[in-house]
Amino acid sequence: ACGSRCCPGRNNECWAPGAGGSRCYCDTYCEKTRDCCADQRAACRRTALDCVVGPWGPWSGCSSACGVGSQARGRHVAVPPRHGGRPCPDLKQRRGCLGDWLLCRAAK
Repeated sequence: ACGSRCCPGRNNECWAPGAGGSRCYCDTYCEKTRDCCADQRAACRRTALDCVVGPWGPWSGCSSACGVGSQARGRHVAVPPRHGGRPCPDLKQRRGCLGDWLLCRAAK
């Protein structure tokens, strides 16, 4: 019933009549809200292509040469999601770091 109404993301127009006069949904967000149509997985996943990301790149240098700072790293999208496939995970990460204390001591 949902094959022609399968939609990526959250889309309230992708619905069909459900049990007891309620609506069931055929968007990929219905997995989170648990109101999917019975054939949602078969209809949407048959041609769905999940996001594929590349490996994490190296961490950047610490943003502070002396003291508390942060580092960042990223990765790229190798295959974007299509036809209701799973969305991409985070593409950036950040973590705390301490600058080079030897340089700090020498500066003082």
